[in-house]
Amino acid sequence: MDSSAAFQTVTRFASQTAVHRAFQWFHLQEPRIRAWHQAVAAIPAPPFGEAARAHWMAERFHELGLQSVELDACGNALGWIRGSNSSLAAGCTLLSAHLDTVFSAGDFFPPLEKDGRLQGPGVSDNSAGLAALLAIAACLQQSDIHPASPLLFVANVGEEGEGNLRGMRHLFHTSSLQDRIRSAIVLDGAGTESIVTQAIGSRRFSVTITGPGGHSWAEADRPNPILMLARGLSLLEEFALPPAPRTTWSVGRMEGGASVNAIPQSANAKLDTRSVDAGQLDALEAALRQSFLSAVEERVQRATAADIDCDAVRCQIECIGERPAATIADDTSLLALLRAVDRHLGLRSSLRAASTDANIPLALGIPAISIGGGGSGGGVHTLQEWFDPAGRELALRRILLLALAVAGEMA
Repeated sequence: MDSSAAFQTVTRFASQTAVHRAFQWFHLQEPRIRAWHQAVAAIPAPPFGEAARAHWMAERFHELGLQSVELDACGNALGWIRGSNSSLAAGCTLLSAHLDTVFSAGDFFPPLEKDGRLQGPGVSDNSAGLAALLAIAACLQQSDIHPASPLLFVANVGEEGEGNLRGMRHLFHTSSLQDRIRSAIVLDGAGTESIVTQAIGSRRFSVTITGPGGHSWAEADRPNPILMLARGLSLLEEFALPPAPRTTWSVGRMEGGASVNAIPQSANAKLDTRSVDAGQLDALEAALRQSFLSAVEERVQRATAADIDCDAVRCQIECIGERPAATIADDTSLLALLRAVDRHLGLRSSLRAASTDANIPLALGIPAISIGGGGSGGGVHTLQEWFDPAGRELALRRILLLALAVAGEMA
């Protein structure tokens, strides 16, 4: 779709009386949207523990009049708005926001409100996206807007960390909907002007090194798993990362040992590798595996030369998560329509790369983008995370126009 045709499509929808009513609804109902935001943020949703928040979202979907509301086999909350020119069984546009936070139940506390801001774990990522999802569903119903083709609303599990995009994997790989979703609009975090068009791929690893252990004095010459782990990390740090495409790795967690005066029997590290290029991920994985195996082999060789038993020394490297790298085609209708929406609203949109739920459809060749739910936020993935709703109305207009334009193109 060329830019002129896209802009004409968006302008046509923006001029409709019902859409003007929806814009007014956003303005008048900000207190209601804020109440939803605060309520959903108060429900803990740690990785693999999103059920309570999913039930709450499903209840809101029911209240707002969405059809065929359900919790699917993976724990995603689903609801539909029927297309005016097609049945629920037709191809659809997905609007989604993830339920989970990076925080364990023990770290969680309800959000605090001060000077119009919310502060607390997950108030931006992704309570902002969930509140926007509800606002779009509500305004469509209240303003009597009928999209041309069906809109599927999903509050999905498993976006963060070791969740490994399991909610989206279920939708696109396992569920009966996998062949019906024609495009995906992912609402993730705060913000109004950015567009995630490039999916950062990632692979996550758990590295466990074991040994015989022993007393820190009596068996001081035995191989120490923590030291072997540290040596492996040191070797990996020597691996030259390319200046482009950007490729990174980090250690997110290390643990091992039972006492300061005991040689540990095991040590573990969890590592995250990322790149926008799958080939670079392959190279980095090879370097990671070689670094730790070399570190263990070096230490075993020294111990064997000193006649020290190394039968218990092992190195296990397990891939615990993988997200595909992909990019939306620049000439895709979804992207052309979003650019036209931003032009109509006077937004200076910027393209960026990120790892989001959009990774899964993009890797399958399904047009998908990730955008913010409005307002502004900061301190993401910390207990000091905050969200300011000022300006949320503009982002909601953006999401609504995009959803209507995409649904219209599909009909």
